[in-house]
Amino acid sequence: MKRTILVCGHGPGISDAVARKFGKEGYAVAIVARNADRLAKAEAELKSAGIDAKAFPCDLGDTNAVGKLAADVREKLGPIAVLHWNAYAGGAGDITAAPDAELRTVLDVALFGMIAAVQATLPDLEAQKGAILVTGGGLGIDNPGTNQMAVQWGATGLAIAKAAQHKTVGLLSAKLAEKSIYVGEVIVTALVKGTAFDRGNATLEADTVASKFWDLFQARKDVSVVLG
Repeated sequence: MKRTILVCGHGPGISDAVARKFGKEGYAVAIVARNADRLAKAEAELKSAGIDAKAFPCDLGDTNAVGKLAADVREKLGPIAVLHWNAYAGGAGDITAAPDAELRTVLDVALFGMIAAVQATLPDLEAQKGAILVTGGGLGIDNPGTNQMAVQWGATGLAIAKAAQHKTVGLLSAKLAEKSIYVGEVIVTALVKGTAFDRGNATLEADTVASKFWDLFQARKDVSVVLG
């Protein structure tokens, strides 16, 4: 039975590049996002590239749905060897004015959904000595420059979520090392071509990020690296 990578938060940038990279290395690929039509198109494109891919529409901010998702993927594609978390939500751009529910939504997707996915896939990951790979963000780095940037861009909610996610990656690495589960994060500090943030000035190729994830996965040493 093939090993499976569960790609959560699939879109046209980093996550699609990761799906293609692992797919070409022989992994079955489960792609997950809310938009079923876009996922179906992405599934067809991955299959046309010779990749064993299947779409699983899901609200990744709903922890109950995430638990069911893992079971569905396991049933249809086999044990989950790699969990890639790329999901995020916009909103709460100004934390001095954002409604409580808006900030909670950002954290539900970036943090609580991720934790639910880890818990739901943990038996598979442990059995296969698998890996958890997380797309981090430069806005989560705590220094005056990035803090000012988050304020100027109206992305304070995302900055909070990425900071919390970064700490969670470290905690998961410390906790799961004893189970031989690798946890790694690529903190992306540049705009990625082909993503929603690209306004024609992006400098980083999604394939470069995917290759970095693959290298981390193969070496299983560094917990967090910065790329940008």
